[in-house]
Amino acid sequence: MINTNHIAEIATLVGEPARAAMLGALMDGRALTATELAGVAGITPQTASGHLAQLTQANLIAVERQGRHRYHRLATPEVARLLETVMQVAAAIAPTPRRVPVVGPRDAAMRRARLCYDHLAGELGVAITDALVERGAIEFDDGAGLVTERGVALLREAGIAWAEEGTRRSSRPLCRPCLDWSERRPHVAGRIGAALCRHLLDQDFVRRIDGSRALAVTPMGRNALHRLFGIPLLG
Repeated sequence: MINTNHIAEIATLVGEPARAAMLGALMDGRALTATELAGVAGITPQTASGHLAQLTQANLIAVERQGRHRYHRLATPEVARLLETVMQVAAAIAPTPRRVPVVGPRDAAMRRARLCYDHLAGELGVAITDALVERGAIEFDDGAGLVTERGVALLREAGIAWAEEGTRRSSRPLCRPCLDWSERRPHVAGRIGAALCRHLLDQDFVRRIDGSRALAVTPMGRNALHRLFGIPLLG
């Protein structure tokens, strides 16, 4: 049973600056080595290993071994959701000298399109979600999401493979809204959100920007997004 000690433990682990930096670096869904994460946090690999051991013990990250290397990733989508929420709160309360508040990341590329663990966020993620809602493909209600019969047909026609996800037993929701950090409106998450993101990456409609969670829409992607979701051609 969850108690206040468990909550405090998670808060302490996430709240330490070096660990927060490493967790943030894993928010794009990739697995990184201790050396890579140490560079992100500005600490030695030895110190990073100690932090990573604590995060692993608390089930916040998972470790995969491949050959001589050990790769670290966020343990579950729920961990990513926790981190995104903390980022939202931090951005909202951070002091700023500007009279007009700027929400979310100040990096323009991050605001346009980025990864939120394994689904799309930013202006692009919200635009796709709006299109799916307007077309009756998905419905949101009080924090829950539903894929309609029309949505199943639309996704199948678009060639988005998501049915395979359902062949495995999973407690992860098929579809749910995730409050976008910068847009402050929902984008679609869950297994459907992950399938959409994977499809756009696999088809080279969007590409990762090195060293960032940001995504760039390719020329082919601009046409595809317009065709599939009616999104205006992006510059």
